[in-house]
Amino acid sequence: MTDHALGLESEVLSEGLGSELNKSKAFAYQRVVEDICKLRWVTLTQDDMISVAWVYYYFSVQFRESLEIARNLYPDDDRLRNLDQGERDTDNLSPWPGVAAIGERMNHDEFMRRTLELTPIPDGERHRLKAIGESYLNTVRAMARKSRAWALASYEDGGLESVFRAMLKARHWNTELLQAFKHFLAEHIRFDSDPEQGHGALCRHLAPDDRAHPLWVEFKRILIEAAPRLAGTEN
Repeated sequence: MTDHALGLESEVLSEGLGSELNKSKAFAYQRVVEDICKLRWVTLTQDDMISVAWVYYYFSVQFRESLEIARNLYPDDDRLRNLDQGERDTDNLSPWPGVAAIGERMNHDEFMRRTLELTPIPDGERHRLKAIGESYLNTVRAMARKSRAWALASYEDGGLESVFRAMLKARHWNTELLQAFKHFLAEHIRFDSDPEQGHGALCRHLAPDDRAHPLWVEFKRILIEAAPRLAGTEN
């Protein structure tokens, strides 16, 4: 292990002081994850799920940026390097019709961007969803860089897997866009779920805490703004 990686290990230990004593206590961000999973996914219409896919694209941009931040903060961390190889410039979502050719490498947010092009939506709805997504990115980009980096484990080590499983309870996946989005979700469950070699294992040493909370709150907010039926507040 390099000196820089050793430094990261020491930082994890020092910043997580007392975590062993508190590990049985749920962090606030974990309650937000549970809240998202309990939303009314099974009630969503096809149009609702398309709206969810649209705002998830903006989350995927944020995730890729957070990974870039982590790599810049800890350039010698081999586990983060391996995580990076599974999330950026990778062919692990290829092929998919209309999105990725056989063996084509791309960032996962690029896969989502192309996915959104598979099913046209009305201009008014496109503008509404873009405004939600851009507001989300502006808010998250104003947060501390280290908080964004250390939130990676909250995403990869169970958080997003739980959310994706909840999303897959939705009943409508009939459009080309939604079929590609379903592929994205199912593959990410596979990437993250291996306890030893999965993406969660590669960033678990970042030991997430409630610095992740505002990031999850913003994620929940945009999901409900995009598809109010999730919270039972549709018009």
